Amino acid sequence: MNIQQRLLTFVTRSNWVLLASVSLLGLLATTPAFARGIIFGGLIVTINFHLLAKTLNKALRPQQLTSPNVVLIKYYIRFIISGVIIFLLISQKVVNPIGLFIGLSVVVASITLATMVELKKLFFKEAV
Repeated sequence: MNIQQRLLTFVTRSNWVLLASVSLLGLLATTPAFARGIIFGGLIVTINFHLLAKTLNKALRPQQLTSPNVVLIKYYIRFIISGVIIFLLISQKVVNPIGLFIGLSVVVASITLATMVELKKLFFKEAV
């Protein structure tokens, strides 16, 4: 398996693991609104990540390349829907904004973790 596929698989799986871990921690240690922010933020960003991966996989198949405009339109539609959901969650005071911010950081944390794991593998491989 090449490095790109390994990274994608790692990030995809760790998104859900991090979301579950941080959500459980939030439920046990914080207020309900803060925990809801973590859960909703994590769900929004993780689902968006999966939908983007699915869109790009379909668009980049060699036998049927999709127009870049179609990919961009789908991206902006998801972006607008996410923005509306986030606006409604904050304006209706369903979530704590800081908890939502932490939840929205799940994919960034997964990507950072994947990068650190791959760098560790690279450095220890060269050291041997």
